[in-house]
Amino acid sequence: MTETQSASRTETIRAFNDRLRIRGEGGKTVLSRGVATLPPDELVSVLRGVAAFAAFSPSNDPYGEHDCAIFDAGFHRVLWKVDYYDHDLQYLSQDPADPELTRRVLTIMLAEEY
Repeated sequence: MTETQSASRTETIRAFNDRLRIRGEGGKTVLSRGVATLPPDELVSVLRGVAAFAAFSPSNDPYGEHDCAIFDAGFHRVLWKVDYYDHDLQYLSQDPADPELTRRVLTIMLAEEY
């Protein structure tokens, strides 16, 4: 794979991940028990924080895929992560850049639950 192909592949993965994280499209979102039981106003703050997250850097996004981050939402430290599975959700995807082979799962949890 050439450097241009690799960059294009990364951009494709990032676009799919951002689409799921920001708009809730193209995958499944799972909330941990801790997040799911937050009071409604705190839950909204967490979900908005995930969607609005833009502080990506080489230290928290080394592959440029926008697939994981930690941030503070009110009094909560929140971790979110996008994982890539096959369509049966049993195995890892063979190619996260190919939506025909990949189901994305965005997991949102309190950092203390990790």
